[in-house]
Amino acid sequence: MTTATTALRTPSATSTATATKVPAPASPSLLPSLTGLRWVAALLVFGLHVRNFGYFSGTGDRIATWAFGSGANGVSFFFVLSGFVLAWSARPRDRALAFWRRRFARIFPVHLVTAAIALLMACTLAHQAKPTPSQTLANVLLVHSWWHPWWQTLNPVSWSLACEAFFYVAFPLLALLLRRLGARGSATLAGASVLTVLVLAWVDAHHWLGETMNALPVARLPEFVLGATVARLVLLDRWRGPGLEASLALAVVGYFLVPQVTAGYPATICTIIGFALLVAAAAIADLHGLPSLWRRRRLVRLGELSFAFYMVHLLVLQAATHLLGTSPRFGVLMGLTTTAVTFTVSLGLSWVLYEAVERPARRLLLRSRRGSSTQPKTAPPARGARGVAPD
Repeated sequence: MTTATTALRTPSATSTATATKVPAPASPSLLPSLTGLRWVAALLVFGLHVRNFGYFSGTGDRIATWAFGSGANGVSFFFVLSGFVLAWSARPRDRALAFWRRRFARIFPVHLVTAAIALLMACTLAHQAKPTPSQTLANVLLVHSWWHPWWQTLNPVSWSLACEAFFYVAFPLLALLLRRLGARGSATLAGASVLTVLVLAWVDAHHWLGETMNALPVARLPEFVLGATVARLVLLDRWRGPGLEASLALAVVGYFLVPQVTAGYPATICTIIGFALLVAAAAIADLHGLPSLWRRRRLVRLGELSFAFYMVHLLVLQAATHLLGTSPRFGVLMGLTTTAVTFTVSLGLSWVLYEAVERPARRLLLRSRRGSSTQPKTAPPARGARGVAPD
């Protein structure tokens, strides 16, 4: 994806002068801090699943629950981040089919490979649920989150990709709306998105629909829209949120407030504002060359692997039950060792997926039919600012 750099204001001379002792501003097409943050969100989801698989007992389990019990909200971060990045990188006069082609190339190859691995595991390993043909087809086509009996089939984490697929379908219309809205209209839409999340959280907590809406794509759309509207405000130079440190503090406080509300979708209300503030603050830090822990080279590299890591880590944990059993409840030392091994295997496989599937498949699918003559004349793809499915 290229970024829409024409709508971005150049930092003022005063801002440049105050940043003389910090790294040089990033190119408007590069937001590496967002990639680093993406890795942190993926790590939170990994920690949650380790805890859910019962690797720890006693004190270790209590610590794991305290640190990662709210890790499911990392997916909410992915949704907000995805909206921000897609609005940030939207191409003027871009056609919907061209946009959908790029998004298909971004997520589908890794999804297809991990779905095939999950199906192979279901057919060969014990303790693995075998999906029906309709469940398998729904998962492959990324529509399985629309019906509860389908949503946890094959690779369970892919439910968030079904949500992302819906966001992608809706994005061309959202992008058109955002281009016509000024700063006030964008801010109003952002506020409406937060209010919608609050209302839906109340509805879900009171079971008005009879089943959870945690994985329902239309219910997760406001998080994506919020990210997109925040990006629009940053592009218009009308964002007035707190700095990176304060935004991070608010996001962390919200994360640890999650256990105080009803589990599932309602937990989104604790973190959605902090996540939106954090994404905007990280982007502005990159644009103005302000200090940011999140754009360190190794962290950005891990962020590049985060989508593949997110897609493969639960399969590694499921495969490990064949050796460890379900909910082994180890002591602290053995639990940490087992966690380290599964993490290392997951990270290694994510590198293989990224280098052997994600990157080459994207290049192949986006190869122009007419060669280089039809390549975009704008800036090259922003390697450090791509959106995910956290998810």
